[in-house]
Amino acid sequence: MSGAGSASRRPTGRRTPPRRERTPRGARGAAYDLLHAVAADDAYANLVWPTILAESKLDARDAGFATELAYGTLRWRGLYDAILAECVDRPLDQLDGRVLDLLRLGVHQLLAMRVPEHAAVGETVTLARQVAGDGPSKLVNAVLRKVIAGGDRDAWIAGVAPGDDTDALAIATSHPRWIVNAFAQALAVHRGEPDPQGLRELLDADNAPARPVLVARDLSSHELLELPGVEPARWSPVAGVLTQGRPEDLAEVRSGAAGVQDEGSQLVAQALMNADVAGPDATWVDLAAGPGGKAALLARGAAKHGGHLIAVEPHAHRAELVRRSLPDGAHEVRVADGREAIVPGTADRVLVDAPCTGLGALRRRPEARWRRSAADLATLGPLQRELLAAAIDATRPGGVIVYATCSPHVAETDLVIKDVLKGRSDVVQEDVRPLLPGVPDLGPGPAARLWPHLHGTDGMYLALLRKE
Repeated sequence: MSGAGSASRRPTGRRTPPRRERTPRGARGAAYDLLHAVAADDAYANLVWPTILAESKLDARDAGFATELAYGTLRWRGLYDAILAECVDRPLDQLDGRVLDLLRLGVHQLLAMRVPEHAAVGETVTLARQVAGDGPSKLVNAVLRKVIAGGDRDAWIAGVAPGDDTDALAIATSHPRWIVNAFAQALAVHRGEPDPQGLRELLDADNAPARPVLVARDLSSHELLELPGVEPARWSPVAGVLTQGRPEDLAEVRSGAAGVQDEGSQLVAQALMNADVAGPDATWVDLAAGPGGKAALLARGAAKHGGHLIAVEPHAHRAELVRRSLPDGAHEVRVADGREAIVPGTADRVLVDAPCTGLGALRRRPEARWRRSAADLATLGPLQRELLAAAIDATRPGGVIVYATCSPHVAETDLVIKDVLKGRSDVVQEDVRPLLPGVPDLGPGPAARLWPHLHGTDGMYLALLRKE
């Protein structure tokens, strides 16, 4: 069918001028503003959504509705575009981008939310009239009624994504085809054989909203778990899952005594802290520190060893975020390129949380699957290798390096380690799995992978190297 390739396309719809000042239009208007900001301004949903909500002045119930509508529409855009391609008499990239965003919002209400059909259509048409005018609102009305005529969600998936091949799986789970293939390859490495069931579970996990996870910084773990709505996490000893409310509503989060950090990210920092180091243990380095979650944990870990952390971040505004996350002490934030920031042979522990495609965090950043493409690997690959090489150079003999990415992609993980070690005789890879005690199913080693569907964390890769 004509929608078969929709899940692998970049954002569709003609680009519209940057947004003017928003006029409050209720929950649906707020959701539309987020979609439009992502499509027209290339905004990051998690950064602009708090501002949109504040400007909309919604009560808690309507804010929850708007969040489910906005993030669900971003997450399921690939499937909805495949459906809309069957209902629109022209290619989707020829539609006004505003109209396409409105249609996606309408489809999500019809197929994924408990919204009566008349309300989903009527309210979306009213919003279309406000945003784009009478003519486009009539198109929105006609297309949404075609969606209703096509049946429920399962009926539409059977129509636009028949079979069980990669194309059908990509559309049915709303992932670009290249990401489905990358996940399948990484899972095969993890299992030692193809894992089709695990692949479907992983793709489904990406589409399940994740609860906020907190980390104890200047609190004890016991104090963190005493906060309202916080329950124990599964693996990290300093983590708690927030089951109700928003993190920013907690005074401890606002003060910095606790932070918001995925459990997988916490485990990466703890792996570096758990590694054995022979000799001095005073100089710890986070070579790509922004926005500062791992640096905050490492600084506190370094202080317990009588040492200090050097946090390196090339962008000044992100370096300021890192600075705010660090406790008092002899810690240092350097606004510099991590490939040149550290004197060779001076660091005892180094973390390289390398810039990557972020494919492991799609459940928290639903629009990232449409923002990234396979072409990004060609840009990121050299940087990842250069940062890891710089980390090895910065480390003294006997010191350790943890290389991590928030992506399972083989090209950003195992191949980076292989390529960098191939040209060096001064470093060896060790088994990182013992540094994550109690965490099961980390793969065959010596590197480890964390998965949303297996561990309930973001998808993380980490490897341990020791300088000889």
